[in-house]
Amino acid sequence: MSQTDAADLLHRNVEELRALLAQIAGMGAEIAAAGNGLAAALLRGDKLLACGNGGSAADASHLTTEFVCRYNKDRRPYAAISLATHGGDLTAIGNDYDFQDIFSRQIEAFGRPGDVLMAFTTSGRSENVRRALVAAKKQGLLTIALLGKDGGVCTGLADIEFLVRGTTTARIQEAHQLLLHTICELAEEQL
Repeated sequence: MSQTDAADLLHRNVEELRALLAQIAGMGAEIAAAGNGLAAALLRGDKLLACGNGGSAADASHLTTEFVCRYNKDRRPYAAISLATHGGDLTAIGNDYDFQDIFSRQIEAFGRPGDVLMAFTTSGRSENVRRALVAAKKQGLLTIALLGKDGGVCTGLADIEFLVRGTTTARIQEAHQLLLHTICELAEEQL
């Protein structure tokens, strides 16, 4: 690829991301609800659970690390678990039950009323994430969903929903990262 072609590709990606960022700039009410709800749960001694597949699994792990370690400032650690990182749990549940139950089964094990589930799916079509949201609601968790495209089967299942209406998975993930970091920043101000 020539330098000009690479520059054109970068420009197209920047413009696509710019449009998505303009779209999510209007999600202030959702950011406040998510950040405040998460901070309140952690201050009560409740925990954060997070899930997603592929790049969204990495986002779930990134999110939980920000609370177990720190985001911007030194503070005490808070209980946060990525449901996408426990290989033994994932493979046993996938093998003995169904891959679609890998997150919901862990929510049944770890989730308690007052906890928070943050679920990521760039397509909205992840059945295991849909089942996680349903299980979390059933158990009394605050549910936050970061969705993409048209939201798919996960639309309308969470207490707080961030729908990034994009078409490119990578750009949706980039927008999700900004939302994730903004929620972390808001919550950490209260911690």
